[in-house]
Amino acid sequence: MRQYSEKVIDHFKNPRNMGSIPDADGIGSVGNPVCGDMMTIYIKVRDNIITDCKFETFGCVAAIASSSMTTELIKNKTLDEALKITNKSVVSELKGLPPAKVHCSVLAEQAIKAAIDDYKSRI
Repeated sequence: MRQYSEKVIDHFKNPRNMGSIPDADGIGSVGNPVCGDMMTIYIKVRDNIITDCKFETFGCVAAIASSSMTTELIKNKTLDEALKITNKSVVSELKGLPPAKVHCSVLAEQAIKAAIDDYKSRI
């Protein structure tokens, strides 16, 4: 049985910022075909600051917790600050992930970058 931190379990059972933003300024969708996890992050940007963000994730406990934590980490950050958030930042804030689940935090990092790239391509 995998051992998850209390923080991972909390973000899984009580995800923050779950849902979509219909008029999002940027959308980043990524997936891992091996495990089947799919993650989409939506961002609203005003004056170079991520003022709102939401996520939709189809995946395991670690994928949902990573998505939830990621939205908490990027909210109210500048785009440059959000781009500095790495999978290691997500794992650290979640108080660790089992080695076999670290790829979920990598998806979260990729989704942030994809959402910001999408936003930049629209302006």
